[in-house]
Amino acid sequence: MTERILLIEDEEKMARMVELELVHEGYAVDKAFDGVSGLAAAEAGGFDIILLDIMLPGLSGMEVLRRFRKRSDTPVILLTARDTVMDKVSGLDSGADDYITKPFGVMELISRVKAMLRRSQKTQEKD
Repeated sequence: MTERILLIEDEEKMARMVELELVHEGYAVDKAFDGVSGLAAAEAGGFDIILLDIMLPGLSGMEVLRRFRKRSDTPVILLTARDTVMDKVSGLDSGADDYITKPFGVMELISRVKAMLRRSQKTQEKD
């Protein structure tokens, strides 16, 4: 079964590049370009992992994460240019499973996605 990834990213070029790499790796990718539509897509469900930018129009990524965590434990990796220790701590304390700062290497992103999916699948097998 193909894993589904939701990418919530307002920079269309960045989103397209990430999408192409993930599709090349065999994942199905849906995209949203703002916080409101991203939250709606996330809440609709069916995703194995969510890649979420913090600085989004309409609704910040942190607010998307906060609202989404009330309903789901789907793994979320934050992708953001915000790189201070406090930003990272805040993101992880708010419910993110991982935090990647921009610019990032595509291979690192793919490795982290694979690792997150492995952990998620092991957890589901135990339940």
